Amino acid sequence: MAGTTVKQVEETIKPPVTSVGVLGWIRANLFNNWFNSVLTLVTLYTLGKIVPPFIRWAFVDSFWLPSAGEACKGAEGACWSIIPANIRFIIFGFFPYESQWRPLVAMVLLIGLLFYSRNRDHWKKSLAYAWGAGLFTMGLLMKGGILGLAAVETTQWGGLPLTLLLSVFGLAAAYPLGVVLALGRASRMRAIKTLCIVYIEMIRGVPLITLLFMSSIVFPLFLPEGVTVNVILRAQVAIILFTAAYIAEIVRGGLQGMAKGQYEAAESMGLNYYQTMRLVILPQALRIVIPPTVSQLISALKDTSLVVIIALYDLLKTTQSVLSNPTWMGFSSEVYIFVALIYFGCCYFMSSYSRRLEKELDRGF
Repeated sequence: MAGTTVKQVEETIKPPVTSVGVLGWIRANLFNNWFNSVLTLVTLYTLGKIVPPFIRWAFVDSFWLPSAGEACKGAEGACWSIIPANIRFIIFGFFPYESQWRPLVAMVLLIGLLFYSRNRDHWKKSLAYAWGAGLFTMGLLMKGGILGLAAVETTQWGGLPLTLLLSVFGLAAAYPLGVVLALGRASRMRAIKTLCIVYIEMIRGVPLITLLFMSSIVFPLFLPEGVTVNVILRAQVAIILFTAAYIAEIVRGGLQGMAKGQYEAAESMGLNYYQTMRLVILPQALRIVIPPTVSQLISALKDTSLVVIIALYDLLKTTQSVLSNPTWMGFSSEVYIFVALIYFGCCYFMSSYSRRLEKELDRGF
């Protein structure tokens, strides 16, 4: 009888409302001490001063129709009309207007391959074939000249397709090169080690803008008369060489973090150097350095905007060209917010994939 009474009492007594649910979380995380309480109140006050005016500027008093360009003059709200009115030039640059469906299809194909490659279950030979076919199709769409497609010179490539081209293929080529450089710097062969050290330190000692300038201005001076190298290819190589040097140091940090026992265990199993690196050391080292590697790749993605100095119209340059139009002068905030959202989406995709990959590797998948 007494046991039943105690049980009934426990069921009727509930915890205070302020210690569970939303109120409990707020009390435990935002007002758990005087410092956090003051910080929370200051943050709420700051947001109260910033958010309502921004909402009014961005949504309430804003203009959205492409034909509202003149109406934006002197208005208090945002002029989002600049985006739909110039979206095709911002995204595709000087690519022929009637053929802009081609870079659009190429971008959709590239993004589709990237999302398909996120699943580790798809990491098979068929994925390599899919990328090969995809790259051929994208090159055909962008360049044209066959199958009834009008030829488009690379000087007309620009906007978002050019940014994705330089970043995706640049990062894909820089990563394995960086791993090779890291292994070379950690090698016991003095000649290879010295060459890798000289390359890494020399590349890291100059900014990317210098490499781009040399690839565009200095490198052509050493070519035989009548021989030219495509400017996009030169910029692509400069980005690859620059990014690979930094990735090499990141991977070298992972190699140095490996316990000596891992090498000894591999040696006791009769594995040679290449087998040890491929089967034992590199899988663990590359897993350790996923966060700094992704940070470097994100930085390299944003660095592609520097190609503007060699007259390539990437996404940022086409945006700046739109702002030079007298009709849209003074509306830089709106268009830069739009471009920032595109860059944020690309960076968030890379960051979210790295977190997912880390979780899968931690679970042993």
